[in-house]
Amino acid sequence: MTPYTIARITNILKGKLLFSDSENQEITSLLTDSRKLANPRTCLFFALQSKRNDGHKYIKELSSKGVRNFVIAENTEEYQIEGNNYIIVKDTLLALQQLAAYHREQFDIPVIGITGSNGKTIVKDWICQLLSPDKNIVSSPKSYNSQIGVPLSVWQMSKENELAVFEAGVSEPNEMIRLQSIIKPTIGIFTNIGQAHDENFLTRSQKIAEKLHLFTHVETLIYSADAADIHSMISSFEAFKNVNRFTWGTKDDVSVKVLSIEKKNNETNLQILYQSGTFNYTIPFVDSASIENSLHCCALLCYLDYSPAIIAERMQKLSPIAMRLELKEGINNCAIINDSYSSDLNSLGIALDFLQHQQRHAKKTLILSDILQSGKLESQLYEEVSEMLVQKGIDSLIGIGEAISRQSKIFPMQKLFYKTTDAFISDFPLSSLNNETILLKGARIFEFERISRLLQRKSHETILEINLNSIEHNLNFFRSLLNSRTKIMAMVKAFSYGTGSAEIAHMLQFNNVDYLTVAYADEGVDLRNAGITLPILVMNPEEQAFNMILKYNLEPEIYSLRLLKTFIEEINTFYRGDKEIAIHIEVDTGMHRLGMNFIDLKEAIQILKNNPYIKLKSVFSHLAASEDPAMDDFTLQQISLFEEISDYAKAELGENILCHILNTAGISRFPNAQFDMVRLGIGLYGISSDPDTQPHLQNVSILKTKISQIRDIESGESVGYNRNWVAQKPSLIAVIPIGYADGLNRRLGNGVGSVLVNGMHAPIIGNICMDMCMIDVTLIDCKETDEVIIFGNSNLVQNMADHMGTIPYEVFTGIPQRVKRIYYHE
Repeated sequence: MTPYTIARITNILKGKLLFSDSENQEITSLLTDSRKLANPRTCLFFALQSKRNDGHKYIKELSSKGVRNFVIAENTEEYQIEGNNYIIVKDTLLALQQLAAYHREQFDIPVIGITGSNGKTIVKDWICQLLSPDKNIVSSPKSYNSQIGVPLSVWQMSKENELAVFEAGVSEPNEMIRLQSIIKPTIGIFTNIGQAHDENFLTRSQKIAEKLHLFTHVETLIYSADAADIHSMISSFEAFKNVNRFTWGTKDDVSVKVLSIEKKNNETNLQILYQSGTFNYTIPFVDSASIENSLHCCALLCYLDYSPAIIAERMQKLSPIAMRLELKEGINNCAIINDSYSSDLNSLGIALDFLQHQQRHAKKTLILSDILQSGKLESQLYEEVSEMLVQKGIDSLIGIGEAISRQSKIFPMQKLFYKTTDAFISDFPLSSLNNETILLKGARIFEFERISRLLQRKSHETILEINLNSIEHNLNFFRSLLNSRTKIMAMVKAFSYGTGSAEIAHMLQFNNVDYLTVAYADEGVDLRNAGITLPILVMNPEEQAFNMILKYNLEPEIYSLRLLKTFIEEINTFYRGDKEIAIHIEVDTGMHRLGMNFIDLKEAIQILKNNPYIKLKSVFSHLAASEDPAMDDFTLQQISLFEEISDYAKAELGENILCHILNTAGISRFPNAQFDMVRLGIGLYGISSDPDTQPHLQNVSILKTKISQIRDIESGESVGYNRNWVAQKPSLIAVIPIGYADGLNRRLGNGVGSVLVNGMHAPIIGNICMDMCMIDVTLIDCKETDEVIIFGNSNLVQNMADHMGTIPYEVFTGIPQRVKRIYYHE
């Protein structure tokens, strides 16, 4: 295949080339996110523009890291740096898609395109599992199915591939036609239609029609004829008259008929009728989604003429798909990132990016299995892996497998190799792992889940899951409400509202927030020790902590003249004059909690003029009732007074002073009062008091546990301390290992609160104990070890707060650190 040079890509995109470096520089990778740089010399960065961000802002940073090739938009000359190559186009996203579409045209292999509301990623990955023994397959990494993800996926196609499998997702009308032109599938799979993104479509039919654009030129379309709305629309579309419709379902007029589905002992047996013959296959799952996903795969294998025996053999071996990267606490103060179900170059890159988020430990260790079905020469493959590990700063490699062991000399870092997982478990000294972040990345056949169990710190079964994707989503939603120059100060006080300080701070730092805020100096010290380099504001700077504030480069809030003078005395005692010392002044505009009045501020500014080594970074105030429409007149008075104060401060000390008054509620309700910065707190964690904002936010935390014991209780028998609950009829009672020492408030006992068991509400009965409580599961089909949701997506924390007569803040911050946090990234 002809190499892609800068000159050739310019011609493909019909752009204008400005080059200082060689126009014949070969390009091997595309980059759209500056944080995910892997191959500086041979990558091409597309400076994408959106409501939330502008990729042109990162050209200087990338140039300093060795990137020389950029696709930029017209009229962005101010971002050009001498020594780089620039392809100038009208629309950088469209250019990315055009390049991927051109690349797709170079291949004449079967391409499977998958869309639907749910199941796309699992069906795609299961197809790869089922067909990989026979085909060299290229597929979308993880769930790369967006307007950006699809072109990055298609760019991976190479001459070694015999089959491609790509998924495509849309969130609003007129998106799929672009994705179709990039993927150009020859075989289509429509998984299902659900409620996702309903708000962006007028009707369900409009959403189905939008997704069907992916399949307008396929040779064969696979779907369930039992999905009546999908089947009806496909049957009525003129564009599908000449498309081979290969259907499955329970009706008679389908290509693959489902005769029976039987669930037993954590597996499901399906009986299938195809071409006048019947056969059975079994999958190691019992949930309805997995059954449906397997039937899409079964239909594909039937269409591809696989024998019933092969279908049955391979279906039995289907493995769960790790839809997320999990960050857990490990032994010996280690952090464990578990991605132990797949191993290929693309998913390795994604996992290494997630590893780079984590700066709690200086040392980064990778446990990596052989990479299977790459289509590359073994030496070439592991050369690329080695380069990637060096670029991503891996300090130590533990390789497991015959192939990676043979290539051990390629890797320059500290390293150990084992031929099998059993050999690692038997021979590796676990005590040698200390204070490091460990990424597990293994192909399913290597059973790395066994290693994961060994490395995880043992704790009780109550856990708090934190979805880092949701926090990123919420951050980006609020970013979309801001002016392009408005900075963001993110609140991570009180253990990041109970979600965990260091992990959240690393994610926010990775996502380029401007400031972090803690309540007390020791919280800031912990973040510095965990590798956080962002500016950190301390809102309650106790005088005895001034020396720690100076030592760890923290920035105190100064709310009174007395505190300012005391801080200056501390500085004069320890300060050596080698750097500026940053402070922030709070002014009181009506909250009447902490803060200087206007007169005190004027005196404070004169003091600062006499102490030039102290740098006033910001002036700010707190809104007393920004969430309450009935108090808007008062809020506007506060904003007006603050505007007067901020104008005075800038006139006296310079325009570089940041001014901020808006909190989470204020960001959405008072967009004209953004000033220079806003303070984003509870909104990051998925909660808003504004009913117009809440639907745009995603839930962040799920508090869950498992049933310890189930017992029968006769009518008249009591449960729990003080016999506060007495059964009125024969009942089934479950004990769960969560109590008030885990943050489950005692006010929720005696039928006030409830939890979810297998999707059904189970009331909490009796008094809540310190470490456990009891729930009534009389009407629920459940067993011991079943999962119990205390709060989460289906049992909102707002409901729990309402039952307690409080606010979600109290619920979040009441969960102690003894409850293990698990962080995951989709």
